[in-house]
Amino acid sequence: MHPMVKPALRRGWRDLNTVQFGMTPAHAMTLGPMDLATGSFLDLLNGTRGLELLREEGRRMDLPDGHVDGLVRGLARAGLLDDARGGGPAADALRRKKEVLDRLRPDLASLSLTASAPGDAIGQLAARRSQRVQVRGAGRVGAVLASLLAGAGVGEVDVLDGGRVEPWDVAPGGLPAESVGDRRDESARRAVRRAAPDRPPRRATARSSPDDGDPGFSLVVLAPRDDVAVHAPDPAAAEPLMSSGTPHLYAGVVEGTGVVGPLVLPGETSCAGCLHEGRADRDPAWPRMVVQWRSGRQRQVRPCDLTLATTVAALAAAHALAFLDGRVPSSAEARWEVSVPGLNWHARPIQAHPACPCAAAERGKGEHLSEDGESHETMAVQRPSEQCREAEAERPAGTWRAHV
Repeated sequence: MHPMVKPALRRGWRDLNTVQFGMTPAHAMTLGPMDLATGSFLDLLNGTRGLELLREEGRRMDLPDGHVDGLVRGLARAGLLDDARGGGPAADALRRKKEVLDRLRPDLASLSLTASAPGDAIGQLAARRSQRVQVRGAGRVGAVLASLLAGAGVGEVDVLDGGRVEPWDVAPGGLPAESVGDRRDESARRAVRRAAPDRPPRRATARSSPDDGDPGFSLVVLAPRDDVAVHAPDPAAAEPLMSSGTPHLYAGVVEGTGVVGPLVLPGETSCAGCLHEGRADRDPAWPRMVVQWRSGRQRQVRPCDLTLATTVAALAAAHALAFLDGRVPSSAEARWEVSVPGLNWHARPIQAHPACPCAAAERGKGEHLSEDGESHETMAVQRPSEQCREAEAERPAGTWRAHV
């Protein structure tokens, strides 16, 4: 292990005995009491020295025996320490691709803020390279979303869509103006290859159709250009994904509203069928309206504000990456919506419906998916309760969340 204080967190002294790591309330933590010698030793935890060399440096600075090991353990338990050589073989392979890693260093630094164990951040980043994601829809939302996923290090991002690029499909970060008239899916795939840090080669094998529920995909993102499909996703269209157990996420723009979610974990969380059944319960006219919307004559150009579409693509990509990194984002069992001109995001819960054949309603009552995907109550470190105090007791002595 080559210990390294997480460089993503800025460090400063609150007083002569207390060091604060991080600036924002989400990540700031204080450590104390700390003497000046130990504080100076923190500068040596930069990933260039192994533990034995650090112990020698500690003795040279007259630190007590065992002090270095205790400090390293305390920092690791507090989630403030990384390992410059950790992450396993896949991380080592990524380190050897210096140009690729340099492109991804901001993402690596961000991952280190949420990864607790040393070496986990680069391990997660390296794991993205083995993930396969398919984006269905290459409009202003889908093409940008696919490029974002590729740029963030996802190994394979496929795009499915029909037709040819129209002038109104063009968007910064998505389909370029020079692609107008080209096949929409091929143009989106070119955009993905341009965004990828290591320019993945063009796949020669036949691609699956939207009717396939390819279990090889880690995630399928449904980002249709059709506004009715965004507002009222057809449960039948997702049946292959449900039957193959393929996780899928909905995203898009309808009129002046952007939508992200739900993230569907087949058999575990609510799906498009649950969404439809719940709406029908609340509004008896809903099924009749959906039939009319789907059968009505389509407008030539549907409203899709450029900045709104980009915002939706970015949030959907963030939720997709959170899932690929092993967490369950807040779009599970919910739809995040934002409308112009106010642009205030809010979540609409989607309950698993007993009439839906997805069987998510049969999941244990009272269980909630936590960020690590397990079914248990969330750690209560953010509220003043007995559980909060128990969680705080497990944290290393002298460390606590900074209220800044």
